[in-house]
Amino acid sequence: MSSLRDIRWKTVAVKGIRLGQVWRQDESGKDFLVTKVYNEVFTQYAVLRPAEVTAPDQPTVKVKVAKSAEGVSLPGFSFTQEGAF
Repeated sequence: MSSLRDIRWKTVAVKGIRLGQVWRQDESGKDFLVTKVYNEVFTQYAVLRPAEVTAPDQPTVKVKVAKSAEGVSLPGFSFTQEGAF
């Protein structure tokens, strides 16, 4: 049986990607804010901007939304409700 610690670190799919959500980049640990969500033919993309004071000067990141039976997720990112601001 999994412990609470193991469950907390598993990637959780959400029902939908929405503007204003905060996602943490797995590689760097930095928080990113969803600023745009759009569709191209059969694929959905999210545009993310660093959730920092210098965000307007930082480049945006375009991420393809991964869909599964559990919901949607952003590969390389983990959904978080709290940002490390």
